[in-house]
Amino acid sequence: MSITIRFNFTRANFTLQADLELPGRGVTALFGPSGSGKTTLLRCIAGLEHAPGGYLVVNGEVWQDEGRHLFKPPYQRQLGYVFQEASLFPHLDVRRNLEFGMKRVPSAERRVALEQAIELLGIGHLLERKPTALSGGEVQRVGIARALATSPRLLLMDEPLAALDLKLKQEILPYLERLHSELDIPVLYVTHSPDEVAQLADHLVLLEQGSVLAAGSLTELMTRLDLPLAHEDDASAVIDAVVAEHDDHYQLTLLEFDGGRFSVGRSAQAVGTPVRLRIQARDVSLALERHADSSILNILPAQVLAIENAGPSQVLVKLCAGSNGRTPLLARITRKSAELLSLAVGNFLYVQIKSVALMG
Repeated sequence: MSITIRFNFTRANFTLQADLELPGRGVTALFGPSGSGKTTLLRCIAGLEHAPGGYLVVNGEVWQDEGRHLFKPPYQRQLGYVFQEASLFPHLDVRRNLEFGMKRVPSAERRVALEQAIELLGIGHLLERKPTALSGGEVQRVGIARALATSPRLLLMDEPLAALDLKLKQEILPYLERLHSELDIPVLYVTHSPDEVAQLADHLVLLEQGSVLAAGSLTELMTRLDLPLAHEDDASAVIDAVVAEHDDHYQLTLLEFDGGRFSVGRSAQAVGTPVRLRIQARDVSLALERHADSSILNILPAQVLAIENAGPSQVLVKLCAGSNGRTPLLARITRKSAELLSLAVGNFLYVQIKSVALMG
C-alpha cells in the first residue's frame, strides 16, 4: 500500500520537483510556506493540472504514466477533494448536496455509506438546511462529508481550515481525527499550520520553493535540527500514547507511551483510548540528576543526540528519552545553561517536562 509520485516540470517561472513514495494509508501532511508548491502538487495528483512527464500510482492503480501515454482525467481517479471553500450548491439542501456526490459512484463500488459519512461528520441534524443557514464550520463539515460520499480511494484536502477562525477550527479538528482513526482511506492534507500537522498527520512532506526538502514520519521530521520545524518558536515533539488510568484523588490522568508515563490534568478520555501528546521545546528543561524535590511531575531519563545554536543566546538540544531511549524530544535552553551543564552529544541526563498538551 503506497502512493508513488514523480513530477518534475517548470511552468511560468515555477518548478515542481517531487519524487516521493508515501504510505498508502493514514494522513500525510504537505507542509510549507505559501508558494512552496503544496497546492500545485495536490492538483497534479488530482489530475486538475497536467504534469508533463509525470508518473503517479495510488495503491497499485496507475493514474499517470507519460511513458505509456496514460493520463486518467479527474473523474476517473476515484478521489475526493476538499477545498478551502466547500462550494456547496446553494439551491440544494445538505442531503441533496451529499447525494449529488454519491450518485457519481456505482452502487457496487461504494465503500463509504452516506449514513456513515453523515455520522462521522456529525451533520445529521443539518440535512434539511440550505447552505445559507449553516455556519462556516458546518459548511466545511458538509463539504468533507460530500467528498467521502464519493467513496474515494484517496482523499485530498487543500487547507480545509484556512478560512475558519480558531473557534471553528477547534470545532472541526475532532471530526478530522475521527476520519483518521475510523476510515481506511489515505489522506493528503495541505496546510501551513504546525498545529494541524502535529494533531493530524502520521507522515510529513516538507516543501520549499517547489522542491521536497524532506519526507518521513512525523515524529522524526519534527525533531530534526537540520529542518525548519525545529527552529520555529513553537518547535515540538509529538508522542503517541494511551490513557492508562485516572487518579481521581489528584485529578490527574496517567498516559503510557513507548518508554514511560506522563501525568496530565484529568482527561475525560476512557482508559485504553489512544491519544497524541505535543511537548514544546521551550517546556523542556534539563538536569544532570533526577530531583525528587521538584514540582515537575514528568521527569524522564534521556541522552543528548545533537546540539545546535538557536540564536545568540539559546541552543536547541535533540534528545532520545524514556526508559528505552526511543522517544525523540527537543529542548530549547540558554547557551549559558548548556555551558553550566557541560552539555555534549552522548551525555546522559534527565528531561523535566513542564507542560504536556493532550491533543486527542
